[in-house]
Amino acid sequence: MPELPDVEAFRAVLDDCARGALVDRVEVRDAGVLHGVSAQRFRRELEGRRFAEPERRGKWLLGRTDGPTVLLHFGMTGELHCAAPDDALAPHDRVVFTVGGDRQLRYRDQRKLKGLWLADRADVDRMIGEQGPDALGLDRAGFEARLAGRRGGVKSALTNQSVVAGLGNLLADEILWRAHLHPALAVRELTVAERVRLHTELTRTLNSAVRAGRVPPRASWLTGHREETDPVCPRCGTPLRWDRMAGRGTLWCPRCQPPGGGPSQSAAPSPP
Repeated sequence: MPELPDVEAFRAVLDDCARGALVDRVEVRDAGVLHGVSAQRFRRELEGRRFAEPERRGKWLLGRTDGPTVLLHFGMTGELHCAAPDDALAPHDRVVFTVGGDRQLRYRDQRKLKGLWLADRADVDRMIGEQGPDALGLDRAGFEARLAGRRGGVKSALTNQSVVAGLGNLLADEILWRAHLHPALAVRELTVAERVRLHTELTRTLNSAVRAGRVPPRASWLTGHREETDPVCPRCGTPLRWDRMAGRGTLWCPRCQPPGGGPSQSAAPSPP
């Protein structure tokens, strides 16, 4: 599922491909990815507009124009690509923006679980206003404030978009493994040191993943072992465990992430 680093990469695609460019033509090849707007209105409102600087808010991408804003959410399989007009269309290219006369911005999505919305400037905050602050720009004090008074487990808090926006299953598991914290550990039981460590690893993990343009499946990362039949911890070699937590399949290390919280003194450095 696209998470914050993927969406930041898609933001860069939109910025490089279409920023400042005139929208010459909008082709809605599958209206099933449009929400709250018809294909006819979507085309009418956007053709002749110019794309401005795009923004990312958590898992949402805001395609600003000099008129309405295109809100994009990528769900499980959504992607954004820049292509030449004569490049062959992919089977799952759902909406195609021809911009600047010589480029196409293509929204591609196999499963169509989310899609595109159209919003006036005043409506953007109303439509996505229930989100918490973007995880990448959250300082430690802000992070502490978001966790204050939370009930339930720490993974549930991290993946709750109203608490902090942009983190999904892969990132939450990676961050908790790096922070030596069991995913089911109650937020209210976190010590001060554990909260500091959690924020530190959240920031480090996000910055590294953004540089990679995705949550990278590196051998030194927990993420790099999710698809293995018998995965072992890349830090200590202990067999990893799968469980269902916060409604999601969760991968964790029983040695590095004991139920009582990780050892702050012996925590290994974060992998690159």
